[in-house]
Amino acid sequence: MSSRRGPPKHQNRYAWKPNSGKKVNETEVGGKFKPYSEITGVCHRCREQIDWKRRYGKYKPLTEPAKCQQCSKRNVRQAYHNLCSGCAKEQNVCAKCRCHVDQIIGRDSAEVEAEQKML
Repeated sequence: MSSRRGPPKHQNRYAWKPNSGKKVNETEVGGKFKPYSEITGVCHRCREQIDWKRRYGKYKPLTEPAKCQQCSKRNVRQAYHNLCSGCAKEQNVCAKCRCHVDQIIGRDSAEVEAEQKML
């Protein structure tokens, strides 16, 4: 552990990039041709946490649907979510931290489809 205190001695010349020396397959999820899905149904704080994981290479997408902690059905489709979108919307809570929120970030896929039908 360092005993130095105060500001850093030198400023970094370039920002750290995850997987900088590794070849990335663009056809895998998170690559250029298959980007990650939009983060929906969470509060602002949880969205920032998930976004940070994506930026710094810590994000692990779900391979199969997870179990909802409220209704016990396997219909949680997004990584790091604890509730399915139906239960989260019904209780008006964040799907990740389960805190009561006035404004949920992102739109549900059902809302997007309904809007497309209107047009």
